[in-house]
Amino acid sequence: MLFVLFLESGLNVCMSGSATSCEECLLISPNCAWARTLTSRCDLSQNLLKRGCEARFIENPRSVSSILKNKPLSSKGSGSTQYDVIQIQPQKISLSLRPGDQTSFEVQVRPVEDYPVDLYYLMDLSLSMKDDLDTIRNLGTKLAEEMKKLTSNFRLGFGTFVDKNMSPFSYTAPKYQENPCNGYKPFPNCVPSFGFRNLLSLTDKVDRFNEEVQKQMVSRNRDAPEGGFDAILQAAVCKERIGWRKEAYHLLVFATDDVPHLALDGKLAGLVQPHDGQCHLNEKNEYSASTKMDYPSLALLGEKLAENNIFLIFAVTKRHYVLYKNFTALIPGTTVEILDQSSKNIIQLIVTAYNNIRSKVELSVWDHPEDLNLAFTATCQDGQSLSGLRKCADLKIGDTVSFDISVDARSCPPSGTQKSFTIKPVGFKDRLEVSVDYRCDCGCTRYTQTNSSRCSSSGTYACGTCHCESGYRGAHCECEEGDAGSLNLSACREAEGKQVCSGRGECSCNQCWCYESEFGKIYGTFCECDDFSCARHKGILCSGHGDCHCGECKCHAGYIGDNCNCSTETAPCVSEDGRICSGRGSCVCGRCQCTEPGAFGDTCEKCPTCPDACATKRECIECRLFNTGKFADNHTCQRMCKDEIITTETLSDTVVKDSSTVLCLYKTENDCVMKFTYSEHASGQSVLTALREPECASAPDALTVLLAVVGSILLVGIVLLAIWKLVITIHDRREFARFQSARSRARYEMASNPLYKQPISTHPVETVFQMYSKSYNGGVH
Repeated sequence: MLFVLFLESGLNVCMSGSATSCEECLLISPNCAWARTLTSRCDLSQNLLKRGCEARFIENPRSVSSILKNKPLSSKGSGSTQYDVIQIQPQKISLSLRPGDQTSFEVQVRPVEDYPVDLYYLMDLSLSMKDDLDTIRNLGTKLAEEMKKLTSNFRLGFGTFVDKNMSPFSYTAPKYQENPCNGYKPFPNCVPSFGFRNLLSLTDKVDRFNEEVQKQMVSRNRDAPEGGFDAILQAAVCKERIGWRKEAYHLLVFATDDVPHLALDGKLAGLVQPHDGQCHLNEKNEYSASTKMDYPSLALLGEKLAENNIFLIFAVTKRHYVLYKNFTALIPGTTVEILDQSSKNIIQLIVTAYNNIRSKVELSVWDHPEDLNLAFTATCQDGQSLSGLRKCADLKIGDTVSFDISVDARSCPPSGTQKSFTIKPVGFKDRLEVSVDYRCDCGCTRYTQTNSSRCSSSGTYACGTCHCESGYRGAHCECEEGDAGSLNLSACREAEGKQVCSGRGECSCNQCWCYESEFGKIYGTFCECDDFSCARHKGILCSGHGDCHCGECKCHAGYIGDNCNCSTETAPCVSEDGRICSGRGSCVCGRCQCTEPGAFGDTCEKCPTCPDACATKRECIECRLFNTGKFADNHTCQRMCKDEIITTETLSDTVVKDSSTVLCLYKTENDCVMKFTYSEHASGQSVLTALREPECASAPDALTVLLAVVGSILLVGIVLLAIWKLVITIHDRREFARFQSARSRARYEMASNPLYKQPISTHPVETVFQMYSKSYNGGVH
């Protein structure tokens, strides 16, 4: 509270002496009050009470809010109650604001089920879109079938555009007047260029859409950019001709494969008149001012789309996605989806975009008075309050979200002034009307007395104080200017030794009368304060977001800091998943400061090395490649997963070993392993390289397992036998070697023993001869 700040700083601005009337006192601070019965009248209300002033003599008005219209929210959008559907509550309130005193009110929003839908399909008919035209020839029937799953009340319209039929945007030579494709061999016949044509106003007869598409032929323009923004503006502002219903969602699908012309491009053809933002469809339902005015600006386009509650869906080819994504940041209520080269995914694209639109609520403020500060706090479906946020995402149909809106006024307009503004969810017809009046006057001014005796008959008495006539001064106008008889200089010094009136005023009638300054106002009992000596940011006092009070910045709602340069707005810090700085940092002065090592990006959304990086990207792999997982269930895949995904049969070692690439693995429901890599390009785009199919191990064959087991047993047996044989062989060889060694030693011992004699046998010759003869004879027989 400001009161605490006053005590901490030792300064009570209410008693600074700057207030000479009740109204001036109330403007100093919302905590200041005026007493009609005390000498020192402007002070904190609690101080006035302590000093003996009764509450009935204290002027201290407060800001209040009153609800004037408060119909309950609806739950369904179709049926007999269609025109009484309420999606925002309350519908009308009034505010009485005292400057600086903040008041708040709550707004609830509920997107109802089965709300009517008007969809206008705006198609680029330049030559490069020929294959797309062939694809959508039966779009009406198929789209109606899909949309009937989402709403029972659907209408469809159709329009086309090319570009301004003038040089240098189109072919204007005589031979190209009737056929700009004259001489173009790949496609020799086409229709002349045109700005915009409303071919079918919104209707529930979807067969008419198919009939009109069948009749169309492409055209040919000279430069690459198209005149699509001319067409978007006409489709938005020509409400009666297009057929937009008040009680319906308005979807404008813009299908193209190239970039648009923007404001000032028309000067190339000599078109210097800015677009007036009006409807210029002639009796043929063609844009008649195409060659008279410049292309519309993004600001004008956003204003007219919001004014007519139109959700714009950019359906563009992949190479232009980033450009149109940047446009969505500048045009509220706009989404972008990637269109296939032949528009074959257009139905799914529209359904996805519609679900994304229906899943979020964002408040916008119209006719916002400059002297009012508005601060938003969103409470979304999770029940968590997010300060500075005016948007909720990932809603389901029927979810109710609330927003607490704080309002305070910075100044007082002339007495009796009343202002108003409107709060509405982007794309909704529902709105909250807010009327504002200001509590800047004191009730006691009704009892003003002129030439009052209380003012020495030389002034006007009002709210307990005298306003002296020219030439008179003093609390009761008792002194005349130049009268030094009662001059007491010590009463004009803040302290002994200080300058009289701080050197910035003169002492008269024992009071300081401060000098005027070209820089601002000098005030205070001793002229010690001013409103121009506060901190500056980029040369601007209090950054332009606060007021200077006696050397200190008093910040407006939504800003803090010594020089009020720090915004408390958190909306720029909210990532697409609805978290502040993706849960990897904190929001400081409206910008994310990433605290997680490796995290970067505007909302710290990029972080290949974060522990949860693989888990986050896994959900995108599941929904984009296999249509499974959390994102696939609630139709948020296209919105949450914009990264480029490259599929491959195998992940090369070069990719996996790259230091800037993270390899991620996870187990699928079928016990398979999915692999993918996550990296960031220098452009900041995330790239995922994933296997086309998860790696799954095949189930083993029973016979193969049996043979493997038996073979293993046999192999082990053979190995054991071989080892046993080897051991036995080694053992036998060692024993044989030992035997041979012993034998050798035995021979040596017999040969060298001197006691041993070799036995010798001798026989006579006759005996030997007889023995031989017997042997011989025996052999004959």
